[in-house]
Amino acid sequence: MVIVDKSGVHRLEVRCCDCPNAMSPDIQMFRHGFFPASFNRPKTVFTFGVLDDFLLDNLECGTLAMNYYSKLRRMTSSMFPHLVLDRYRELMRVARQWRQLKIMKWHGFGHRSDTPSTGELALFCPACPQPGINVLLSGDESLNETPSWKFTRSFHLHPIKPFDEVWLSDGLGFMVGKDRYKMHLAEAADMVEKSSCNNHRAASQHNMEGITRAITFYDINCQYNKHLRVRVDQGRFLEMAPELTIIPGIGLWHVHSHQDSCYVRYASNFIEGIGRIDGEIMETLWACLNLISPAARGMSSPAPKGMP
Repeated sequence: MVIVDKSGVHRLEVRCCDCPNAMSPDIQMFRHGFFPASFNRPKTVFTFGVLDDFLLDNLECGTLAMNYYSKLRRMTSSMFPHLVLDRYRELMRVARQWRQLKIMKWHGFGHRSDTPSTGELALFCPACPQPGINVLLSGDESLNETPSWKFTRSFHLHPIKPFDEVWLSDGLGFMVGKDRYKMHLAEAADMVEKSSCNNHRAASQHNMEGITRAITFYDINCQYNKHLRVRVDQGRFLEMAPELTIIPGIGLWHVHSHQDSCYVRYASNFIEGIGRIDGEIMETLWACLNLISPAARGMSSPAPKGMP
């Protein structure tokens, strides 16, 4: 049997218990800290330690699965790494399953038989609107209803073999489910509008109840906010309370590329009750996201949704 460990790739003779009441070979492997690459007749296993080490390297160092396994081959045979057995594809598959199991354990599903429902694998965000916590519910709204102000975004690549894609956490985390997202894209009208401000690229590329006043920030809010309510009303999966007042704003870094009239109208310095905020929170996350972008850019559609 091929055993992949942090120390390298090894071939060892392994005998499973064949007693009448013995557990299946794959369960025996799990009990001893090995994750089998297959479950019926396992021939390759990964130690829990190497899987934890790979996920940590992937998160903190941006190490790709191919580079990580190349390191293991070099550790096994520094002179002839190409002669070491190739288990790169098995590592990619097992690492996804291991990450999914870890996420389910972290969210309390490690010792429960029920499966998580939509959004239950997403971390609680105290800054996001939470009904009954920091958002007042209207009289005809209950906690059991799906909050219409909570939206997620998704992106997908174009797979060569879509029938080979396996979705482990579709819609269970921060990203919306693929079927719901595809239906929204099919119904959403692509309207090209002429910008009345400067020629911003984002203007050519283009979701709350219980809240009566909201301030939104977007790089081109002077254009995006014009027909926002019309676009929401036309979307079957989008909804906005009629009594909600949207106050548009533009981040302090982007507003200086607009016309002078946009600065005095949309800069956060002049919006009453907003406090001191730059409105550029997404840009401040780029440095952190750049660490994982090399590992995510080549993933198929299901894989990024399983990343914590």
